Parts: sequence; C-alpha cells; structure tokens
Amino acid sequence: MTVSGYEVSCDPDKLDFAVICGFIASSYWAKGIPEAVMRKAIANLLCFGVYTAAGQQVGFARIISDRATFAYLADVFISPEHRGLGLSKWLVQTIVAHPELQGLRRMMLATRDAHGLYAQFGFNTVENPQSLMQIWQPDVYRLK
Repeated sequence: MTVSGYEVSCDPDKLDFAVICGFIASSYWAKGIPEAVMRKAIANLLCFGVYTAAGQQVGFARIISDRATFAYLADVFISPEHRGLGLSKWLVQTIVAHPELQGLRRMMLATRDAHGLYAQFGFNTVENPQSLMQIWQPDVYRLK
C-alpha cells in the first residue's frame, strides 16, 4: 500500500521534532510532555515518519523493541489535516511489515479509540490482562 504524494521513512535525520513534540504534548496519552523528554524517548528507537512530497512531516510512530522478541508501538499520529487519506493504515502496515520486526513473540500497544485500525493488522485485546502489571503516572509531566 502507498498513498500518492506521501512517503513513510525511518530516516532519523528527517524527523521534525517541533511537529512530533507539538502533537504529542497535546495528545491524550502524553499531555504536556516536555520536548527534552520526547527527544530522549525517541533516541535510539525505530521511528517512522510520514511526509508530504515537499518533505513536511505529517505523521509519526515509534517502536520500542529489542528487535528480537518484543515490541511496543507508541505515539502513533497523523496530523488532522491529512487524515482520511489512508495514511494511518499505510503507516501501521509499514511498521508491522518492517524487516527488523519480523518473528517477534509479541507486539503491543495501548489505544483509547483506534482499536478498529489496529485490528486490521492483527492486533487483538490482551487475552490474559490479569498477567500484565504497570506503574502508571498519568500526571508525571504536569508535576515537573
């Protein structure tokens, strides 16, 4: 799948931190995240950017992974003005098919409202949620 006039790239030199941090800092999942924290979160990860033909970044996702057994898909977004074109489907398809993410035992993510998107690519609800644990600090960025 491709979307005419757009590109998905893993080139870290193309990432536009102003776009990424601006969007994620206003998201429901990381509201108020400082840019320094976001830059640190992105360092040394497998990141995917979605770009217009002119090079403007309009989407992003990152994979936290050992690239052998486990991956966590995080911070997935498409800018509102570029939604409805199939870019999110293309982005998730590209991630799931990436050569460094094949043969993993588990790939996980958390979403409040995009279950239908991810289900198209094999993601399901966790069968045994009672086995998962977390330390969750939803206000951590507001406390600093």
